[in-house]
Amino acid sequence: MFKSIREDVACVFDRDPAARNTLEVLTTYPGLHALWHYRLAHWCWTHGLRYPARIISFLSRWFTGIEIHPGAVIGKRFFIDHGMGVVIGETAEIGDNVTLYHGVTLGGTTWNKGKRHPTLRDGVVIGAGAKVLGPIEIGENGRVGSNAVVTKAVPAGATAVGIPGRIITQKASGEVHKQRQAMADKIGFDAYGMTDEMPDPIARSIHNMLDHMHAVDSKMARMSEALGKMGHTECTGVLPELQNELEDTEEKVSN
Repeated sequence: MFKSIREDVACVFDRDPAARNTLEVLTTYPGLHALWHYRLAHWCWTHGLRYPARIISFLSRWFTGIEIHPGAVIGKRFFIDHGMGVVIGETAEIGDNVTLYHGVTLGGTTWNKGKRHPTLRDGVVIGAGAKVLGPIEIGENGRVGSNAVVTKAVPAGATAVGIPGRIITQKASGEVHKQRQAMADKIGFDAYGMTDEMPDPIARSIHNMLDHMHAVDSKMARMSEALGKMGHTECTGVLPELQNELEDTEEKVSN
């Protein structure tokens, strides 16, 4: 038992930079308290003491704000950061080195008995407010972004974000990224903080617009060059640069 407690405390220091000392961790971390209550409740549950197990679980929720069903199966070095609002259902299975943040729900999608809650493999991280629903599996070292709602399996090493949860695509190739950045610079838009890892539909729309504008510019340049070779001079003018309205506004304010 004491070995498990030492391991739990070490886990907190590994994953929470706000942890200062052992006494503070032992006395003020509700995630640890909920885990210790769960272990006692789970022991009762597996030994046929179902009602005492539910009472322990109920008291734990009352004290910590974290609800873990005593029937759930949880591995080693499990860490709940902050913890308030976490719900873990009866048939949930959690591997080793898993981290949950506050507001996470590992819930079911059916009233039928049997396996109806998620399985989290080793090394999974679930962001704050995320809902993982149904008998699905989050693969080893998988990630679920904050406030996502995931109802389909997530492959090992992948990240799911958004509502409904979807797997983040790979980053754009180097050439495509350079084209986007060049067009963004031309129109005065800073794409530095935008990557394909950002599933925001607005960001994706902007990326698509940048790709399309780059293709149009390239095509028009080739057409102008071809017309110039044929003796036409109508297309030799230089297009005006687009101005960044935000910068213009800032200059006016500063003046």
